[in-house]
Amino acid sequence: MIAQACMIEGCANPGYAPAGTGTLCKDHFADFVTWRRKKGGKGMFRKYTGMTMIERDTIVKEWYATLALPH
Repeated sequence: MIAQACMIEGCANPGYAPAGTGTLCKDHFADFVTWRRKKGGKGMFRKYTGMTMIERDTIVKEWYATLALPH
C-alpha cells in the first residue's frame, strides 16, 4: 500500500496504486482501469505501459475530467 491519500477531491481513502504522478485509492483505481479499457481496449494498456509517469498524467487528467465531483 502507498502512504499517500487518494488524489481525488473529497476522498479520504488510503492510496492503493499510482496514477501518473498521483495516487488513487482502490475504488478510484478500479474505475480508472475500467475507463481505460473502454477508451482503447488492450491497445490502450500497451500504450500506457510504455509511457513515463509524467506522460501518464495526461491520460489521468482526461479521466479525471469525466468524474462528477462535488463542488
